Amino acid sequence: MAAKKVLSVGFELASVDVKYCDFKADISLLDWDIVLFRPAIDIDDYFAYSSDYYKGKPSLSDSFSFQLKERCDHWRREIKEAFNSGKTVIIFLSELQEVYIDTGERRYSGTGRNQKTTQIVSLHSNYSVIPIKLSPISTKGTAIKRAARNADVISPYWKEFAEVSQYKVVLTAEKIPACLLTKNGDKPVGALYRNKNSNGSLILLPDIDFYAEKFLREKDGEQLWTPAATQFAARMVSAIIGLDKALHSTGEITPEPPWAASSDYALLQERRLNQQLLAAEEVIEKARKAKDSILEDLKSSRRLRNLLYEKGKPLENAIIDGLTVMGFRAEPFKDSNSEFDVVFESDEGRLIGEAEGKDSKAINIDKLRQLAMNIHEDLRREEVTKPAKGVLFGNGFRLTPLSERDTQFTEKCISSAESSSTALLATTELFRVVRALLTNPNEDYAKLCRKAILDGVGVLSLPQLQDAEKHNQVEQMTSEDA
Repeated sequence: MAAKKVLSVGFELASVDVKYCDFKADISLLDWDIVLFRPAIDIDDYFAYSSDYYKGKPSLSDSFSFQLKERCDHWRREIKEAFNSGKTVIIFLSELQEVYIDTGERRYSGTGRNQKTTQIVSLHSNYSVIPIKLSPISTKGTAIKRAARNADVISPYWKEFAEVSQYKVVLTAEKIPACLLTKNGDKPVGALYRNKNSNGSLILLPDIDFYAEKFLREKDGEQLWTPAATQFAARMVSAIIGLDKALHSTGEITPEPPWAASSDYALLQERRLNQQLLAAEEVIEKARKAKDSILEDLKSSRRLRNLLYEKGKPLENAIIDGLTVMGFRAEPFKDSNSEFDVVFESDEGRLIGEAEGKDSKAINIDKLRQLAMNIHEDLRREEVTKPAKGVLFGNGFRLTPLSERDTQFTEKCISSAESSSTALLATTELFRVVRALLTNPNEDYAKLCRKAILDGVGVLSLPQLQDAEKHNQVEQMTSEDA
């Protein structure tokens, strides 16, 4: 018999027999026989650059809310599909983590400058990845006993790992098929679900510290497994393979032969349910297409954020998009003799731009020389009658958070730009204006910004739009509070 294929999601084991998968990965669980899953979420990944809290819990931005919900929905579907397809899924019940996520719903009150926006949020937890209602309550303890029923099959595992197991939640939903209970109060802290239509099993077990201090050592700045970690992993693999074998031997279901699936034997209720299923699938397909369309629009909208951290063509494309929002007619230029990052114009005048992004440095004078050459090349074209205004778009220190960035341009670059009447515009400054205009369209403000670019020399600070910033401030509320 071929060896069992084992996957761990959300934690690693020091074993070549177990493939590790990060929580953010986008894979199917159907390729594996046994899945070990720990639903702990690194909230810092989604909350790192935000300080919003609501009712004492982190409140994620709309973008990170979507990312987290999408990941949780993915794993919920995959776990359910694996369970229904006869796989063994073992979930280690990690600490309950709750955050507020943006639902996308907005409510407005007042008008004009007094308009107030309320952002509707909802409570979300890492336990949403589990496709069964558990109603977990956060608590901790190590005093655990086997349940009178439903626990025999896990006895070998529990004998091996009881001492290193700790419950982080108790399960309070109704009809939990508990296999492990708190010694005091008989609260479920482990459960065993058997699929009635397949050989699938879903086992919920108390958590284990898979990164205990004795499992790790450091060498040359790198974390390495210790022999203790290797031994622990070997015990774990042996125990879960034994558990999988016991589960299948006690509840083996014969796969339906093809002849039995013939329509000749279909029950009336089965036919009706199949019709309902087809109708539901059609609704799902329409929803999927609508979602895909929104995702494409969302990707295009997010492209403007490239102004904050990109370089090369992605930065150039974002600059063109941003200038278009400001009311410029903007596009890259290329012919047999010349190639310019962007040529843009409006009723106020015509300009040529050069773009540069630096990972951890300010923009230097090199691109300024290139821009001057481009302006001269452009002027040699027959249809051009006067020099275009030069603008150097810079995204210095592009991988550093905005609040920690130094001046975007070197002193030499700034002094040279001032002497040549060239404008230096940080793409982060362009992003600020574009965001304000998308939040609160205002042609007078856009015109003011266009003129500031056309007339400006050296490092530019574009005008502010106070109304846009006020409009962008929102309150948060759950639908229950509304």
